[in-house]
Amino acid sequence: MKFTDDQIADIGEEIIKVLKSVYDPEIPVDIYELGLIYDVQISEEGDVKIIMTLTTPNCPVAETLPQEVKDKVGEVEGVKSVDLELTFEPSWNKDMMSEEAKFELGML
Repeated sequence: MKFTDDQIADIGEEIIKVLKSVYDPEIPVDIYELGLIYDVQISEEGDVKIIMTLTTPNCPVAETLPQEVKDKVGEVEGVKSVDLELTFEPSWNKDMMSEEAKFELGML
């Protein structure tokens, strides 16, 4: 079964909601607003590919955070599989945060 563009958009919205429920343990802002999610691709079959980074390669949750993202996104209705790619190119910096995240951290 193939999803329509509308269904894919709905799955995408649900994935973003899930990503906004995952927090970096050192910063009280979710990983989506922090700009740690570089890309989310959803195929017509419901296969999801997420490209994300961490605030630093030595992040204490380098092992657990990507797994948490993978597990939570995998529970979204319509998602068949999740392929998560961790990258440090380009490396994360504060400019990647949303206005909301900067405001939350008192940087605006």
